[in-house]
Amino acid sequence: MRLRYVIPALLLIPLSDALLLVVVADYLGWQATVLLVVLTGLVGMLLVRAEGRHTLARIQEKAARGEAPTDELLDGALLIAAGAFLLTPGVVTDALGFLLTIPPTRYPIRLLLKRFVVVPKLDERTDGFVTGGVWTSGFPNDGDDGASPFQGDGPFGGGDAGPFDGATNDPSGGADDGEDVYDVGADEYRTKDDDE
Repeated sequence: MRLRYVIPALLLIPLSDALLLVVVADYLGWQATVLLVVLTGLVGMLLVRAEGRHTLARIQEKAARGEAPTDELLDGALLIAAGAFLLTPGVVTDALGFLLTIPPTRYPIRLLLKRFVVVPKLDERTDGFVTGGVWTSGFPNDGDDGASPFQGDGPFGGGDAGPFDGATNDPSGGADDGEDVYDVGADEYRTKDDDE
């Protein structure tokens, strides 16, 4: 997500919180609104603490089995965000905090975060290794047919002629006069002058 969309979204949260607090205070009264905000913050922090202990125990179990605790680490990050939201006074932030704290609502958020943020970022950093979209044979951009440049009668395989087969085996199309090139078919180095 681009930064130009994130900043307005983050600014909308306190604005909507303030507007909703005014509406709730108008409806319940300011004493009940303050009590509601404090109570939701305390209950939310108790829930975050309990879920944090549970998540930490799952991280330790997976680490003991030698597995990567990726989902549990994402849960931990979401619980940290939930704690921040619950400490912020307001109705909207408390609702967001509870959504990130309770497992039935946190798991779909974790799946969306993993699918649309974590995996694309890791895929970008590892050139497709995370999703399996990696280049596995031949050379990248070796043509539309996908043939390996090492196809031919030389030591790397048989079949159709590749760009390294022939007298010069220069992928750029030819060597300068006197330049040493490797002849795959003859398994030796020679100069271009020897081929002419």
